[in-house]
Amino acid sequence: MKAELIAVGTELLLGQIVNSNAQYLSRELASLGIDVYFQTVVGDNLSRLSEAIETAAKRADILLFTGGLGPTQDDLTKDAVAAVLGRGLHIDRVAMDNVEKFFQGRKVPMTENNRRQALVIDGATPLTNETGLAVGNAIAQDSKFYILLPGPPSEMKPMFEHQAKPWILQHVLTEERALYSKMLKFAGIGESGLETRLLDLIEQQTDPTLAPYAKESEVTIRLSTKASSELEAMERLEGLEAEIARRLPEHLYATEDVPIEKTIVDLMTEQGLTVSAAESCTGGLLMQTITSIPGSATVFLGGIVCYSNAMKEKLLNVPHDLLEGENAPGAVSAETAKVLAEQVRMIVDTDFGLSVTGVAGPGYSERKPVGLVYIGISRRDGDTEVLELNLKGNRDTIRLRSAKTVLYHLWRRLKSEQQKQ
Repeated sequence: MKAELIAVGTELLLGQIVNSNAQYLSRELASLGIDVYFQTVVGDNLSRLSEAIETAAKRADILLFTGGLGPTQDDLTKDAVAAVLGRGLHIDRVAMDNVEKFFQGRKVPMTENNRRQALVIDGATPLTNETGLAVGNAIAQDSKFYILLPGPPSEMKPMFEHQAKPWILQHVLTEERALYSKMLKFAGIGESGLETRLLDLIEQQTDPTLAPYAKESEVTIRLSTKASSELEAMERLEGLEAEIARRLPEHLYATEDVPIEKTIVDLMTEQGLTVSAAESCTGGLLMQTITSIPGSATVFLGGIVCYSNAMKEKLLNVPHDLLEGENAPGAVSAETAKVLAEQVRMIVDTDFGLSVTGVAGPGYSERKPVGLVYIGISRRDGDTEVLELNLKGNRDTIRLRSAKTVLYHLWRRLKSEQQKQ
């Protein structure tokens, strides 16, 4: 069963709003075992919208619309679908009562154009709008299914969940099996490197399927299968997941869709460990990333943004002759990263101390190139690990990659200690 999403609204084409509805609906349809092959965005124009409907009907079984159900003359979705299907429109009495009660309750005169929000295509099932006024529509014709939903996400989501989804299950998915997916999360490896390690699995895939995709500093693999039950699906995915884990144990940090900082906070909470940080070029981004996770307060005790050399000396006791002088290693050096990690750990009194110092750009610093970064991880009653990074990208990218790399190496340290226990 194939679906096409058609988002209606000139404001989408102009970039004035983001089409977040498509992400939500694609995910929901996938969970029902419905494949979304196309997403179309069309402006508030009757002829172009009608053309989009006719095109979609040739390549999809389900056409799902968002937007264009409001009261104004440029809200044309119902008009266009009705015209393409050769049907008329009528006022739904229940929907009209809802519109009238809305204005009566606010003691505001109702303008005549608001009657358009109660229009239903002849033969369609009205879909109640729990949070707004525009009624939705669901209709089947010539083995095709048309579902019309409002554009505002606050109206669209409850209508889909409580009205459209039950209609789909009753009228469309009589024999379809649901799609079940599992997410595997990786760090410390790029998308191309991960694909190379799993290339034979990707090329030979049938069912389950394996799909890698990346965002900055993390890679996700989605394992998917269609099955009659979740238990059947998980049994089918288990073998493939185990093989991937066997090949990439040093990079697979989670078997659910969470960022690596969430995994770290969970691990440290379980082990009763604490961490602090000293940041130069990242300017607090590492600390912000950790503290974005609920419950991180029990793990992250504090940190220092030591952007200038003076702050490195004054707050973290970095020796002056390490930072400045003819033969000094400088602020951007392995030596400084080591001192920063050790000093912040001792000052804040934590089990781990993290540090980042480097050149984020756009220009050189200390005659050192953009992207040269040193990170440190200091362990109470243990050693201090310092790594040199040579990163590519703009200022924001270098800062984010630096922070995520620190987290990746901290995760590896935590996993190693956990396995030794």
